[in-house]
Amino acid sequence: MSQITILRDKVKNHLLGQIEKGELAIGKTINLAALSRTIGISVTPIREALSQLEQARVINAVPNRGFVVTHLTKKEAYNLYETVAQLEVMALEGSLFGEKEIEVLKLQKRRLQNENSLNARFEFHRLLVQNCNNTILLQTLENLKVRLRFYEQSLARDATFFDTANRQNESIIQAIEQDNIPTAALILKMNWMTVLEYVQREIEKNKGQSIENQNKSN
Repeated sequence: MSQITILRDKVKNHLLGQIEKGELAIGKTINLAALSRTIGISVTPIREALSQLEQARVINAVPNRGFVVTHLTKKEAYNLYETVAQLEVMALEGSLFGEKEIEVLKLQKRRLQNENSLNARFEFHRLLVQNCNNTILLQTLENLKVRLRFYEQSLARDATFFDTANRQNESIIQAIEQDNIPTAALILKMNWMTVLEYVQREIEKNKGQSIENQNKSN
C-alpha cells in the first residue's frame, strides 16, 4: 500500500469518525486548510479522500463553498440498504466457510456484544464475506458502506439496535455452521432491512425536530 493511500485512508477514517460522533454536521462545509492542520496531512491526500467520499455520496462538492456534508433522505436510505443487502447476500453465497472462518465470526460477534459499536458491526459484515472471490463485488460493497456509516451514526447510542443485530448475527452463524447458506442469506437480508427500519425512523424523527426548531425560530 502506497504512502498516499495510507494518508488518504487516514483522512477518510478521521472524517467518518467525526460523522459518527456527530461532530461533522449535515450542511457543514469541510475546511481543507483547517483539516490539514488538525490531522497533519497535506492537502493532496485530503482532496483524494474527499473525492472518494463524494463518490460514496457522503459529501457534495458545492461551487464557491467546497465540500459539504449531504442531507439524508428516506428514499436514498431504502435504495442503498436494499442494494447492500442484495450484494452482501451474493457475496455470502459465493463464500466458503471452514472451522477457522466460523470461529473468527464468533469472536467478532462477541466483540460486538461487548463494544456495541458501529466499527465492530461493520467488521462483522466484512468478515462474513471476506472469502468471496469476487473482488469487484467486495469493493462495491465497501464503497457503499461508507455512506451507510453516515446513516447509522445516530444508532450507535441505541442499545436495542445492537441487541437485535447480535441476535441476528448469532442466527447467521448457526445457519452457516449447519451448512445452510440459504437460511443464513435470508437472515442476513433481514438484518439489513431491520437496520433500514431504524434508520428511516431516525430520519423521520430528525426531520420532525428540524421543523419544530424552525417553527420556534419564526
